[in-house]
Amino acid sequence: MDQQILFVAVLGVVCFAALAFALLAPTEKDKAKKRVAALKSAKVGVRGVSGAQSEAQNRERRKKLTETLAALDNKTKNLKKKKRITMDQMLEQAGLPIKRKHFYISSVVSAVFFAFVGFISGQQPWITGLLFVIGGFGFPRWVLNFLRNRRQKKFADEFSNAIDVIVRGVKSGLPVNECLKIIAREAPRPVNDEFHMLTESLRIGMSLEQALERMYERMPLQEVNFFGIVLLIQQKTGGNLAEALGNLSNVLRSRKLMVGKVKALSAEAKASAYIIGSLPFLVMGAVKMASPDYLDPLFTTRPGNFILIAAGMWMLTGVFVMKKMIQIKV
Repeated sequence: MDQQILFVAVLGVVCFAALAFALLAPTEKDKAKKRVAALKSAKVGVRGVSGAQSEAQNRERRKKLTETLAALDNKTKNLKKKKRITMDQMLEQAGLPIKRKHFYISSVVSAVFFAFVGFISGQQPWITGLLFVIGGFGFPRWVLNFLRNRRQKKFADEFSNAIDVIVRGVKSGLPVNECLKIIAREAPRPVNDEFHMLTESLRIGMSLEQALERMYERMPLQEVNFFGIVLLIQQKTGGNLAEALGNLSNVLRSRKLMVGKVKALSAEAKASAYIIGSLPFLVMGAVKMASPDYLDPLFTTRPGNFILIAAGMWMLTGVFVMKKMIQIKV
């Protein structure tokens, strides 16, 4: 009897324990939920750490970018604040392979030639002296500025194509220096000359910043300044160079298109300025043909000479004002 009671008690305890385990034990769904929650918390922690690192990297990159832009802006202002360019720099920018003394010798020869023309044509001494000054100081520098502006215009027209070569080379896996060498070999002049000097500067040990600064001194254009800023920012802060240069190429082409539109819109004003500027000479020629002796006092008498000088001064002033009115900067 005692054994039966003990057996029933043990069996009851076992049944109660089994029932309690069945009711209190976690199900598979609860385990899955706990596991998912643990994974989510771990992922959030990893994202938090990676997000913090990424934010720190972005802040550091923005800081470097700001410092680089500030330094480049200061350098550009310093270059603009420099004294006017020397004669050697003007000859280099014009692409003339001569030195300053050769230019001065050519100026003296030009002055003597102009004075000789005035002398053999029977002009008065003051007119001959004026021709001497024009031939020595005016005409050579006008030719130099003309060659300089023409060379800069050719460079600006082909510069966007050179940037496209760099973009395609970088996308294909070539280093930037090799792309610069390709432009120095295959681009038309004067682009190849400038990039050849750029690659030579890098080859002899100059830094990229110094080489680009010298390139800007030889070719003082906004396009070259933009190109140098993009390369220096990419070198110091990193980034997609092909995308940055591609955007720069699009900007330069848009500027070129805008310049063409401005020229087309201002063509009428320029034609009017040319007609107004040439009108006094045409009237003088017509009067000279109709009555040859009518204008002689202007050239043979002193009051007439002063009248011609005053008229010439007013004429130059009007031409200068009209040129400034029709000149639009973009």
